Amino acid sequence: MTAGSRGDVAPYTGLGHGLVRAGHQVTLVTHGRFEPLVAGSGVVFHALPVDPRAELESERGQGLHRSSTGAGKLYRAMEMARSLVGRMADDLVAAARASDALLLAGTLAPLGHTIGQGLSIPSLGVNLQPLAPTGEFAPPMTGVRSWGPVVNRAAGHAVNTAVEWIFTEEVRRLRAEYGLAPTGRVAARRARERLGWPVFHGFSPRVVPRPGDWRAGLDVTGYWWPYDREDRLPAPLLDFLDAGPPPVFVGLGSATVPAPERMSGEIVRALRAAGLRGVIQQGWGELRGEGDDMFTVGEVPHSLLFPRTAAVVHHAGAGTTGAGLRAGVPAVPVPVQFDEGFWAARLVALGVSPGAVPLRGFTATALTAALRRATTDPSYGRRARALAEELRAEDGVAPVLSAVNRLAG
Repeated sequence: MTAGSRGDVAPYTGLGHGLVRAGHQVTLVTHGRFEPLVAGSGVVFHALPVDPRAELESERGQGLHRSSTGAGKLYRAMEMARSLVGRMADDLVAAARASDALLLAGTLAPLGHTIGQGLSIPSLGVNLQPLAPTGEFAPPMTGVRSWGPVVNRAAGHAVNTAVEWIFTEEVRRLRAEYGLAPTGRVAARRARERLGWPVFHGFSPRVVPRPGDWRAGLDVTGYWWPYDREDRLPAPLLDFLDAGPPPVFVGLGSATVPAPERMSGEIVRALRAAGLRGVIQQGWGELRGEGDDMFTVGEVPHSLLFPRTAAVVHHAGAGTTGAGLRAGVPAVPVPVQFDEGFWAARLVALGVSPGAVPLRGFTATALTAALRRATTDPSYGRRARALAEELRAEDGVAPVLSAVNRLAG
């Protein structure tokens, strides 16, 4: 069960496919617009009614860009999510009733855990970000690198308590319906921790080492690579790739931007100033580039495209960050919101990126400088290729499969 943008869904198609190959029946429960992602994987799909793109493009969704701080944007996003939870609850319950075990993304864990308790169905967490409090770094969703160990941990607890607030009304309703004792937000989260509720994290310990102050039962497995049913890029794109030197990929995924035309123009100017061709992905921000040296694409498998690029410019969402690392090419992150600043900082710390160019204050000049460094300094490519080899040797599905097998037994 997961909710959010494409990046909050795609990794679970790979995890689900791995469980199917091992003999399990798997249903992905998420927004209806993502059903095509499971085609051919053997994973069954159960649609949730909310369309996240429509919500982001609404007046309320566009209001996220008016927040001048990460905390302000996070609060607006939580308010929006709280208003949508009730529309999804009945479908989540219906899907759970047909299941023997629940694998819950961090975006739905408080509600999913309550449903599992009420229906006596075992569950475990499958997170794409490190959400448990730690002194080693600030909560990723704040976009801050660190406030120091004590404040980092306190902020982690505060953010998680705020996330529980999103689900308060539906959790209260379901607990009453199932005859469970009422519980507050903090008490519910602490109960999961006391139970040693298992949570697996779908990123590599080479990218984010497991914090030393985490409790037992919080494991970092390695990436869950999205299931890609296509084995070939579209012919026009292949022709463009073959017609010149490796281009730079530019895409902001499911992030929306307040002025798509202006943003597109800045991107094209930066690429040309750096002497680079570009493959620009439209995404939800409706970016595009015109001219013989630019190629605009829709959705294409990153696993096939990224290895053929000179560098990738992306919003540093958890999934796209992993895809770029897997491809072994340098990165220029353009973090837009939430945990993207965290992943951008990790790319820089790993030595595969010369630095971030945040969306707020974004200019062609700043992007040009970062692109020149990423594509002319060979150290970024060397580090990216070495890390990619290590990541490809990991099996992020295996630990989750073992846990599912224990639940099934």
